[in-house]
Amino acid sequence: MTGSRRLALDQVVAYFQALEDPRSEINRKHPLTSVVVIALIAVLAGASGPTAIAQWAAIKEEFLASVLPLPHGAPCKDVFRRVLMALRPEAFQACFAAWVRSLRDEAAAQTGVERPTLAIDGKTLRRSHDRKNGLGALHSVTVWASEFGLTLGQVACDEKSNEITAIPELLKLVDVSGAVVTIDAMGCQKEIAGAVVAAEGDYVLALKGNQGTLHQAVVDHILERWGEDFAGDRVGRRETQGAGHGRRETRTYIQLEAPSDLPGFKAWRGLKSIGVAISEVIRNGKDADEVRYYISSLPVEADAGAFAHAVRSHWGVENGCHWTLDVTFREDESRIREVRLRENMAWVSRFGLSLLKQHPGRQSVAAKRRSCGWSDEFLMQVVGGSTS
Repeated sequence: MTGSRRLALDQVVAYFQALEDPRSEINRKHPLTSVVVIALIAVLAGASGPTAIAQWAAIKEEFLASVLPLPHGAPCKDVFRRVLMALRPEAFQACFAAWVRSLRDEAAAQTGVERPTLAIDGKTLRRSHDRKNGLGALHSVTVWASEFGLTLGQVACDEKSNEITAIPELLKLVDVSGAVVTIDAMGCQKEIAGAVVAAEGDYVLALKGNQGTLHQAVVDHILERWGEDFAGDRVGRRETQGAGHGRRETRTYIQLEAPSDLPGFKAWRGLKSIGVAISEVIRNGKDADEVRYYISSLPVEADAGAFAHAVRSHWGVENGCHWTLDVTFREDESRIREVRLRENMAWVSRFGLSLLKQHPGRQSVAAKRRSCGWSDEFLMQVVGGSTS
């Protein structure tokens, strides 16, 4: 069994062989790949920072020594801290690229999804600020493959308003060809739409007041045509209903061809359709409605299927990624304030979540994470992508 464990970790170590060691050669006792791999699997097992990683490694030293080169035993917390502070986040994330691609290919084969929804959204680590030294909380933008439960990339920025410049950088890191990219209103920008289309993807972008004239024009056009029951229009419609947790919800999706007289129509590369999603919720006898408007490069379909799926799938980044990071990984409670360290740890947490979601077991992510801490065998299953 030790041989299969070593094989699983040998495959993981290979992804980090090209990572340049930022440490001085003087007193360099622990192989860089061993330090990085231990940090990753310790986070899977429940660790949340260098101190917890080192504590877990000390407890598991015998196991780790059987599968990784540890010429001087388990590293201490200062080693993990120095390494994760010194590694450039972009270089660190780049080493995961091949691994992410393999996970994406496997997920696509298993699910049969040929046109995934890639939801782009930002998240703030609320307690990672250091006001005394003028350091704001870390805000990062993530690409989440909703159908696969997989983080494909992350870029950090100073604050939410800087998402506009971070998203184009993120799109350079991720293969969006053949996918549908969804972004909330902050990312509804001509340059971002153009970048998605240039990369051979499609987009569904939410509209709000930041696109004032365009937003109002879309609202006016849809309401006008609705009043005429869309007579003579090429229109797609879909309605879904759901119930649970004391609530009933009806979702209505309408998709229309984008009229050429929309403000700035020609500047929006690939623009083919506009749409509206209406959510009508009844909870405890009270009604609550929400209406959202969109522009998209998707063509109009009679059942508005692709549009409705993209809109609905976008919220997977909130529920499947950000909420889980807060509740299960306790990310919002992190007080890590070194710039590179917090960004690298944020990426490790997202990638660890992705590995846990790829495991086919029916347990919750929290239960799987506990199992990783309790069982070396289960931990190796998650890392190696197997169940035996």
